[in-house]
Amino acid sequence: MKQRLTLLSTAAMAAFLFGALSNGQGTRFDHQVRNDFFAGFAGNAEAFARAMTTAEATLAADPNHAEALVWHGSGLYYQAGQAFQKGDPQKGMELSTKGIAEMDRAVALAPDSIGVRIPRGAVLLTATRFQQGPHVEPLLDRAMADYQHTYELQEKILDQIGTHPRGELLLGIADAANRLGDKEKAKRFYQRAVESLPDTVYARNAKEWLETGKLAPQKAGCLGCHSGK
Repeated sequence: MKQRLTLLSTAAMAAFLFGALSNGQGTRFDHQVRNDFFAGFAGNAEAFARAMTTAEATLAADPNHAEALVWHGSGLYYQAGQAFQKGDPQKGMELSTKGIAEMDRAVALAPDSIGVRIPRGAVLLTATRFQQGPHVEPLLDRAMADYQHTYELQEKILDQIGTHPRGELLLGIADAANRLGDKEKAKRFYQRAVESLPDTVYARNAKEWLETGKLAPQKAGCLGCHSGK
């Protein structure tokens, strides 16, 4: 548990980078908090506190604000990692359980919101790359569900979406499928990345998996906003 939560900064980074997948109009909640959350997960305590305060104020006004709930849940998950690092496993477990519950509730409230699905999915997909134990598969199942549903929502326009969000989505599904034991599905999505994103880091990494059957965790996703552009 401690190992997976200390890696949340990487997972959270994936969630931020996926912001481009949310194509909603108007003022998006993630635009209000993601830079502060990003800085906070990187160690800026002031920025993290500011992001959590914004999320909490939004939830106080509207307890069913799904985007605020999923981001706040990711913040609790990060705090759980800090608690484990400080040698307080009881607090770490409490925060982890609450954070996951908040992210789950957000998805239940807004199952078709990419701005909700991707933050939860990216956090859980990235964190579980470094985990072992019986708790991994249920979390990975959630991540797969989030990525798969996002794919279905955007399938008809996927080729119009930018290199980064498309590559993260395709490799994310492939990675989750591979780790869940569905090699055929993994192969399909890695092949899709090779075909639709030529001359990008996504295609190169997908080709590596297709040729070797394996891919280092750092090559499976969260590859940077400017990859292959």
